[in-house]
Amino acid sequence: MKLGIILQSNKPEHAWNTFRLGITALKAGHQVEIFLMNEGSELDTIPDSKNFDISVKVAEFKELKGEIYACGTCLKMRGKEESKICPVSTMSDLLKMVESSDKVLVFN
Repeated sequence: MKLGIILQSNKPEHAWNTFRLGITALKAGHQVEIFLMNEGSELDTIPDSKNFDISVKVAEFKELKGEIYACGTCLKMRGKEESKICPVSTMSDLLKMVESSDKVLVFN
């Protein structure tokens, strides 16, 4: 199965659970893409904490060949040109992810 996940939140617990699900799906043999939108495009600025080791989860997700994309417009609105975690993407890229996914989930 191909799973598309849209992360729209910069809340640590939301990001952490998004990547935990992605990692679980990848380990089960599924393909996973995560698209960062709205506050989710701030993923690289969410600090790790005692309860939420987000950078570790992102690294593990990428190591397992999960794909991450960030909305270029959302980054630009936040004064960022690119994410340190993933390539800058467009609505067309999001549409391709949605069209090619068997299931799409939104975390916000």
